[in-house]
Amino acid sequence: MQAMQELAEALEGDLGTPFEKAVGTILRTRGRLIVSGIGKSGHIGRKIAATLASTGTLAFFVHPSEASHGDLGMIAKDDTVLALSWSGETSELGDLIAFTRRFSIPLIAMTWNAASTLGRAADVLLNLPRVRESCPHDLAPTSSSLIQLAMGDALAVALLARRGFTSSHFRTFHPGGNLAARLKTVRQLMHVGDEVPLVTHGTLMGDVLLAIAGRRFGCVGVVDGAGLLVGIVTDGDLRRHIGPGLLTMPVEIVMTYDPLAIEPSLLASAALEIMNRRRVTALFVVEEGRPTGILHVHDLLRAGIV
Repeated sequence: MQAMQELAEALEGDLGTPFEKAVGTILRTRGRLIVSGIGKSGHIGRKIAATLASTGTLAFFVHPSEASHGDLGMIAKDDTVLALSWSGETSELGDLIAFTRRFSIPLIAMTWNAASTLGRAADVLLNLPRVRESCPHDLAPTSSSLIQLAMGDALAVALLARRGFTSSHFRTFHPGGNLAARLKTVRQLMHVGDEVPLVTHGTLMGDVLLAIAGRRFGCVGVVDGAGLLVGIVTDGDLRRHIGPGLLTMPVEIVMTYDPLAIEPSLLASAALEIMNRRRVTALFVVEEGRPTGILHVHDLLRAGIV
């Protein structure tokens, strides 16, 4: 879309410096980031505040009209305000702007109109390109709302990168829904202890078959004298060596050496990607080379990881 292209070009040009200044201002904020706007800018502002809050920035939305009737008390001197107004002349923002100036609260403005009341008052001006609305009358907020949203997402991504916000932090703030499932780790889903099918180096295949049959994973891991995982026997290995002498063969003749394994800290969604790419249904989990668990694709499906 043309509007997004114009925003990208602006960020690569004159908008790049104030964008970095806005990120730095928010990072230095000891309190919260207060997001405000009305109409379509207010809807976008609510989404921006929610995205920021879920990615490590203390943020919430304050409605500018409610701010004029007492909610200014929700804003403290250690906070920063991010105000959205496409025209920059939204009258409802007047009291909020005046409040930030009176108490020296940093004000970041997101508007296309640098010469507006909001633009002139701001400590940091995110001067958006004045794009044409997708509406045939160039009136209904469409393209303008889109680039406001994109700018908010860009701020959130830049801030989470600067804060070192990881998938573990995501899991803390997103305990419910499909995203929570995707953020589970292998350690949370793997089978441990006696459930892990293991035999030692030198075991005869007759006993290996019993070990496979006694579990539901369709494979068995092979460990050496030091307890390190050195091999795996799968259905494919059995088919390749089927014959009258199979049961008396030592496992090292049949097994696949240096089997694929994962660590318990790996995201379960990443484990599923490995299974799909390598076309396997189970993976041994190792720590310092020693098997501590096993993960089956059914475990991932039951957890809602797809």
